[in-house]
Amino acid sequence: AAASIPAAGMAPRALALALVLVLARGAEELVLALGAAEEGAAAVGAAPSGPAAFHRAAKASWRLPGRYVVMLRAGSGEAEVRGTAQQLQARAAWRGYLTKLLHVFHLLPAFLVKMSGDILDMALKLPHVEYIEEDAYVFAQSIPWNLRRIMPPQPSSGTYNPPNKGDLVQIYLLDTSVQSTHREIEGRVFVTDFGSIPEEDSTHFHKQVNKCDSHGTHVAGVLSGRDAGVATGAKVRSLRVLNCQGKGTISRTLIGLEFIKATLEAQPYAPLVVLLPFAGTYSRVLNAGCRRMARMGVVVVTAAGNYKDDACLYSPASEPEVITVGATNSEDQPASFGTLGTNFGHCVDLFAPGDDIIGASSDCSTCFTAQSGTSQAAAHVAGIASMLLSAEPQLSLAELRQRLLHFATKNVMDMAWFPEEQWLQTPNSVAGLPVRLGTDEQLYCRSVWSARSGLTWHATAMARCAGAEEMLGCSSFSHSGRRLGEHMEEKDGQKQCVAHNAFRGQGVYAIARCCTWPRAECRIHAGSPAAGGAGCSLQDHVLTGCSFHSPAVVLGDGGRPITGLGSGPSHCASRTEVMAHALCCPAASLECRLKEHTPLGPTEKVTVSCDDGWTLTGCNAHSQSPGTMGAYAMDDTCVAASVRGSSAAVVIAICCRSRQ
Repeated sequence: AAASIPAAGMAPRALALALVLVLARGAEELVLALGAAEEGAAAVGAAPSGPAAFHRAAKASWRLPGRYVVMLRAGSGEAEVRGTAQQLQARAAWRGYLTKLLHVFHLLPAFLVKMSGDILDMALKLPHVEYIEEDAYVFAQSIPWNLRRIMPPQPSSGTYNPPNKGDLVQIYLLDTSVQSTHREIEGRVFVTDFGSIPEEDSTHFHKQVNKCDSHGTHVAGVLSGRDAGVATGAKVRSLRVLNCQGKGTISRTLIGLEFIKATLEAQPYAPLVVLLPFAGTYSRVLNAGCRRMARMGVVVVTAAGNYKDDACLYSPASEPEVITVGATNSEDQPASFGTLGTNFGHCVDLFAPGDDIIGASSDCSTCFTAQSGTSQAAAHVAGIASMLLSAEPQLSLAELRQRLLHFATKNVMDMAWFPEEQWLQTPNSVAGLPVRLGTDEQLYCRSVWSARSGLTWHATAMARCAGAEEMLGCSSFSHSGRRLGEHMEEKDGQKQCVAHNAFRGQGVYAIARCCTWPRAECRIHAGSPAAGGAGCSLQDHVLTGCSFHSPAVVLGDGGRPITGLGSGPSHCASRTEVMAHALCCPAASLECRLKEHTPLGPTEKVTVSCDDGWTLTGCNAHSQSPGTMGAYAMDDTCVAASVRGSSAAVVIAICCRSRQ
């Protein structure tokens, strides 16, 4: 609709302002009309919803006010993205605010906009918007014993001699700029024309070349350096997303990932590794971008962070589809960096050398220097991943992660370095390599812990496996012993393990046993409180895990797996008031058996381990009293714990292996 202006008697300046407002209003109406047409074509009948959520960095110093990533709902197309951006600009102009569209993402249904925080409330009410996240900084995490640690030197040569050089793999390194003429990486690192970095904090900052290249050059040298590199044959492509101070942003990291996605679509290449040697505040949108890359078949490796804190509070370390790496020192202990140190917790997959690492220095083309941090640790794992993928290029991300954990050195770190509440959740595994690599078809499993539940009665905690993994077992654990057990369920096509807190409990953890097995096709069979258990109804299936949940009574003698008519376990026997769930898998490809241990006297912890060649899938504690803390798997050992002063628990493990 046309708008009229009462021009008579108005001053020129007032008249000009009125014209601007009318033009802005007209532009808004036009944009809204166009947007409505696009929405009608793309999402007919979309139901209105309340305001979207707003997220920002927990630390004020990490925030980038005035820059926002607007994330649209899943399924939104480019028309909705651009239409929403246009609506935002028009409505902002109507309110007298300038906005600038900085980027429209193709990796995700999102766009980056520069605008005043005063109009956030308006932006959160736009159609199709799922959430808005304030942009934030990410930081380089830097603060040749390392090569000897990941693979002992051969007695004959006394040198680092890995099973291959990672020749088949291409690695994208998102970091500072790289001195590609350094003799250590010359001809091994290709510097792309991509560069998206923020300005330095101070105009007085002197941008010396060696300062700008320092972190990226060192990490590239650890990856594939001629003398000090892990995978000397891997091809590295450098993308600059961090400035001379080692600082970048979430939005520019996403644009870097988008660059890789576009490159892959134009010229597909596999296997491919992306190394993100930095950490920033927890970011849903950055995690979503990394998850999108992982589901394209890209292996994403990242630094856990150098803040001596829970890695789940940082991104991209908190994304489950990413391989997150903590740092150790030359004594195989958690690395300290001044008053801080490596991050920890259940979001960390494994640790690797990250303290006093010798690598290429940007000071000159032949210089070397020592740097420390989880950036260097992540580079080690990216290099090891390159060698594993060169030996087995068809490996999925889930299969690669399982092999990294399988070949790691176990139980060498002193867990007392971490906060006590993180001891069980933090993996005690340091990355390593075997002498030989080759294809095999072995059952690999790992334990995935949930975060602790709330403290209220019936509060729950949930653990689930990564995309291509199969859950073969489920257990729960509570330090207070007040838990109602756990149950297995399937939701949105994926199995999950749910643990239940009891009245006056101090929180409970769920532990999923996640495995890679190509012919799993396992099913959850639920019993009823009156049935006295649950079992595998099909004769050609074998039991791999049991869960037991009591709706009201603190769990003690809840139930246990038992052997059926055949040689393997087939039934989860329980008391009548307890709900049992059985996980049953095809017996044609797997054989399983029970192994248990009954302590002779009172003890707080009881363990039983699977024999060589067998893999732990199920882990349960069985006790005559309600003082059982629960059970959890540590590698191929099942651990049952009891509250001090209560009866010791019997520990029962289900061990499986391939029928080959």
